[in-house]
Amino acid sequence: MANVQYYDVILKPVITEKSMNIMAEKKYTFLVHPEANKAMIKEAVEKMFDGVKVAKVNTMNCEGKTKRRGMTFGKTAKTKKAIVQLTEDSKDIEIFAGL
Repeated sequence: MANVQYYDVILKPVITEKSMNIMAEKKYTFLVHPEANKAMIKEAVEKMFDGVKVAKVNTMNCEGKTKRRGMTFGKTAKTKKAIVQLTEDSKDIEIFAGL
């Protein structure tokens, strides 16, 4: 992977009903760069948010959906999601506080 910095790894948080429910267990869901690995995701989360220690990272590759416009078929872009579990003594991530 060519020169991806830690601020390029985390694209945006995933805000769904299921991801909001697992925040009680200190698990946070992010949309990440498709070529990022678990070590890069862990490093990026710990650098971006102060006082946060990552215990575990689970990743999943999501295939693009098939879309049709008239008789033309295409696919949306592939994405990658990461569920980051924090340690018990770490602080909560602040961007999710007001949701």
